[in-house]
Amino acid sequence: MIAKLTNAYLVSIIEAKMVEEKFLQIDGNKIRYLESGDSKKTLVLVHGLGASAERWNQVIPLLADDFRIVVPDLIGFGYSDKPLVDYTPEFFSEFLEKFFDETGIKRPYLIGSSLGGQISAEYVTSHPEDVEKLILVSPAGVMKQSTPALDAYIMAALYPSEQSAKNAFEMMEGSGKAVNEEIVAGFVKRMQLPNAKLAFMSTVLGLKNSDSITIKLQTISTPTLIIWGSKDPVIPIIHADIFVSAIQDCRFFRMDGCGHTPYVQDPHTFSSKVLKFLNGI
Repeated sequence: MIAKLTNAYLVSIIEAKMVEEKFLQIDGNKIRYLESGDSKKTLVLVHGLGASAERWNQVIPLLADDFRIVVPDLIGFGYSDKPLVDYTPEFFSEFLEKFFDETGIKRPYLIGSSLGGQISAEYVTSHPEDVEKLILVSPAGVMKQSTPALDAYIMAALYPSEQSAKNAFEMMEGSGKAVNEEIVAGFVKRMQLPNAKLAFMSTVLGLKNSDSITIKLQTISTPTLIIWGSKDPVIPIIHADIFVSAIQDCRFFRMDGCGHTPYVQDPHTFSSKVLKFLNGI
């Protein structure tokens, strides 16, 4: 029965958990983030390319009993400002450092998905003592060639419409199941915001032109868990071996039947595995 929770019921749980929308300034740019829970332990969730804090909606209520959850809209995405800058992995890592400084977050637990996974890994390589535990979900950073699902997603960002976004998300899902209409509508709305396309494409080019993070991964000693959907068509699971073998203290969990965002497709299994790892069970 738990696995069949409706979106409306999940929304009611989120409201009951009192998710707060907050804003702060970083280098003159307005940054939006969500916050839930009152634990002394802070868990930061970092979304992927073209997404926003809402991408984590289904797992926030499942994690907020154990942690204070903080979920930023990365600069350039969501409802944060989108300055005309070069959106490189290093730029995002520096942004994360400034975000932690502004929010007073010390030694957080950190989860990053896709682009957010690469950003989180980059941050840990330059701040080895500043993260308690690290979870990377289908992280970017080692795959240099594109995939049909990624190509479809990029085209949906450049030419946002309900149909193009629906097609892209269905491909990224990887399971053949229908995609939540709110996810599609939210993506289209965000990609029509001023400078959204420029920030998106600058990020894509920044990723393409950046060096592989394989060597950097070898410096990570933070306890790490890699989670990957077995049917991920965006960044295929074959790339997981590079992360698992390079990171010193690394565990791996394959989410069978899931695509690029297992925390959306199977939030309960995802959250259960996350809590066991973060709580040392």
